[in-house]
Amino acid sequence: MHPSHNEVVISTAVLTVSDTRTKDTDTGGQLIQSLLQDAGFAVADYCIERDEPTQIVQQLLDWCRQPSINAIIITGGTGFSPRDQTFDAVTPLFEKEMSGFGELFRSLSYEEIGPRAMFSRAVAGCRQETAIYLLPGSKNAVDLAMQKLILPTVQHFVGELNRR
Repeated sequence: MHPSHNEVVISTAVLTVSDTRTKDTDTGGQLIQSLLQDAGFAVADYCIERDEPTQIVQQLLDWCRQPSINAIIITGGTGFSPRDQTFDAVTPLFEKEMSGFGELFRSLSYEEIGPRAMFSRAVAGCRQETAIYLLPGSKNAVDLAMQKLILPTVQHFVGELNRR
């Protein structure tokens, strides 16, 4: 029988990538934190960074080096505008990519917003023993990904990354 890892303790970090949002106006980042805490997961850190690849990479690497953080959720910068650089900064850091995450997210999004769902570059992967999720910046997209994909599986993901 395949392990479920339901007992795995999850401690997260949340990064909002935005040139305009503040902690007061960051509804997506606030929603992620609220949903994580409601599910019984700790939020160890939270910050907002501008959509600058160097800053995004530095923050992500800092968190990946902290053994107390085993899941990182990033929101923002997944589209196609010239300032949307998060996907391009984050994906080269993955040791493995979870291709099914992006596929499922876009499929679920399609049910809500139609063909515009294909413009999302939502993705998940890992670095060392850290699960990393990259979500669009809209509150609806965050809610969808958290409720349907991340919260039901993050313990399994982290458990598999740490399975010996």
